[in-house]
Amino acid sequence: MLKIVYPICCGMDVHKSFLVACIASTNNQGITSYQSKRFSTFTGDLRRCANWLTEHNCNDVCMESTGKYWIPIYNILEPTCNIVLAHPKYVKAIRGKKTDKKDAKWIADVFKHDLISGSFIPPTDIRQLRDLVRYRSKLTNFTTGEKNRARNCLTVSNIKLDDVFSDVFGKAATAITSRLLNNPTEKIADVSGFRTKGMKATDEQVLAAVDGTICPEQAEKLRIIRSHMDTLELCKANLESLILTTAEKYPPQLNLIMTVPGIRAYAAVGILSEIGADMSVFPTSKHLCSWAGLTPQNNESAGKKKTTRIGRAGAYIKPLLVQCALCAIRKKSNPAIRNRYLNLKKRRGHKKAIIAIARMMLTAIYNILKKNEPYNAELYTISDRPPKHREVSIDQAIFILQRQGYIISAPT
Repeated sequence: MLKIVYPICCGMDVHKSFLVACIASTNNQGITSYQSKRFSTFTGDLRRCANWLTEHNCNDVCMESTGKYWIPIYNILEPTCNIVLAHPKYVKAIRGKKTDKKDAKWIADVFKHDLISGSFIPPTDIRQLRDLVRYRSKLTNFTTGEKNRARNCLTVSNIKLDDVFSDVFGKAATAITSRLLNNPTEKIADVSGFRTKGMKATDEQVLAAVDGTICPEQAEKLRIIRSHMDTLELCKANLESLILTTAEKYPPQLNLIMTVPGIRAYAAVGILSEIGADMSVFPTSKHLCSWAGLTPQNNESAGKKKTTRIGRAGAYIKPLLVQCALCAIRKKSNPAIRNRYLNLKKRRGHKKAIIAIARMMLTAIYNILKKNEPYNAELYTISDRPPKHREVSIDQAIFILQRQGYIISAPT
C-alpha cells in the first residue's frame, strides 16, 4: 500500500475563469474524505479560496501548469501554502472519467502519495527578471523580422545591396538606402561619398547593385519598417536599462557566472534569470541540465536505444547557452573548451558537440553558484596521456595495426 505523505492536501483543476479545488483529508485509519468547491479566478474569490484552505488546515496544494492561468492563483496562495506546480502529463486523469471535479479529486489522490514531481518556480524577484529578459529576446526577434521585410522591399525593387554588403543595415548601406528613399526617382550616379573604411565592394559593384527602381508603395513600406525598427531599438534600450536595474540585487552571482568563458553581462543576466541564484533546488547538476533540455533522452527497450535526442525543454536558456558555447570555442584563449569541442566534433559532429559544450558550461555554472567559487579552467583540461584502460602493450598495438592492413617490419 502506498504511503500517504500529505494527510491533508488540495488538488486544483485550473481554468481561465474558474478553478475547482478538492481537499483530501485522510484520518489515522487511512480513510480519505473529500470536499470540493468552485472559485472564480478574480482576486477577491482567490483570497476566499486561500481562507477556505486555511480553515481546513490545508497547507499543501497541487495544480497543473495550464498556460498562464496558474500564475494569478500562485500569486495569491504563495504566502500561505506550499504549492506544487505539476506538468499536465503527470496529473492526467483516466480516460472516460474526466470532469472538473474528478480532475481535482484525481490530482489530490495522486498528490497525497507524493507521486507528482513539481516544476521549478524561482522566487518573485527572479520571476520578474526572467519576464523582462524574455521580453528582450522577443524584441530582438521583432527587429530581425523587420530587417527581413526591409531586405524583401529592396529585393523586389531590383536593388541588390545584400549582394555587395555583408550588412545591409551597416553605415554605408543605410546611407545609400536613405538616399534612395529621399529621391526615389533619381538614380545614384556616384557612390564615392558613401564609402567607409571597411567597405570591400568597389564603386562599380555598388552602382550595379543600386541600378533599380523603388516604387512609391515599396518606398513608403520601407520607411514604415525603418521607423518601426528605430522604435524597437528605443524600447529595447529602455528595457535593458530596466533589466540592469532589476539585476543589481545579484552582483556576486553575475560576476561569478561571467568568469565562465564565452559569457558576458547580458548573457549572465539571462542565465541567472532562468535558473535563479539558489542551486539547492536542483539535487545535482544533472537535474539542472535535464531541466534545461541539454540531456539526451534515455529511451531503451530490449537492449536497443530508441533515440538519444534532447528534449524541447529550456526554450530560452538552451539557445542562450549554445550561443555562449559558440563564442567560447572560437577563442584560442580557452584551450580546454576548444579542444574538447574539437575532440567531440570528430566523433559526433558539430551539433552534438556544441550541445555537449553547452551542457559542460551549465554544469560549471551550477558548481560555481553552489560553491561560490569562480570558474577554474584547470578542471576541464584534457590530459595528453591516455587513460589506463586505453593503454596497450607493444604486441597489442602491432596486432591492431595488422588488423587495419598495415605491414609491420622489424627495425633494421
